[in-house]
Amino acid sequence: METLAMHISNGIINGPVAAVFAALALAALTFCVLRARRDLDDRLAPMAGLVAAFIFAVQMLNFPIFTAGVSGHLLGGALAAMLVGPWVGALCVAVVLVVQALIFGDGGVAMLGLNITNMALLGTAAAYLLIALLLRVLPRTPAGLAVTAFVAAMLSVVVASQGFVVQYWLGGTTDLGGNLAGLAGTMAGVHLLIGIGEGLITATTVLTVAKVRPDLVYALRSLRTPAAPVVPVAGGVR
Repeated sequence: METLAMHISNGIINGPVAAVFAALALAALTFCVLRARRDLDDRLAPMAGLVAAFIFAVQMLNFPIFTAGVSGHLLGGALAAMLVGPWVGALCVAVVLVVQALIFGDGGVAMLGLNITNMALLGTAAAYLLIALLLRVLPRTPAGLAVTAFVAAMLSVVVASQGFVVQYWLGGTTDLGGNLAGLAGTMAGVHLLIGIGEGLITATTVLTVAKVRPDLVYALRSLRTPAAPVVPVAGGVR
């Protein structure tokens, strides 16, 4: 189960705001590509493909939040950040969103910049920042890893949902009922529930991978500290 997310349909946000976010998303993804080239190797590239496929599958399960074309679903930004890092992870989520919009009509094509900003960029960035913080505070044990994955997934979904609130404030064209504060509260509450489910799935998936191949968990490789090294052991992480 994944995290966060709302697919914004065409017409929810006006054209100028959508165009600005499309440009911002393109610039950010270009930067991610440049940074991801440093990380991709024979170990990370296959994992990125698996992560993208998993995110694609879980994001196909969504449900309406408002009748006007906004839906909630699992996101996957935290899972991607944990397993393949923030740069490759953001690209994985972005590719999934593009395929869903172009082939399955899930989210408006004109709204791709908005959706990519919320789910691929904000969601993944918030998740990785939380992961970086928690892995330096919590013990490097299975329990610590599970808590890190759960909290990062849950909170990153809420952060991403508030991206939509900002976008709607800037250029919303459809009446979603109530005021902006009410919209923010509704989005946060609904996506907190989604985040709990995503957190459970993310924690379970990351723990499973870490027990078998801890070297495939990007966060454990990149965020290790001298005081708390990650030691692969038979059957898990210590």
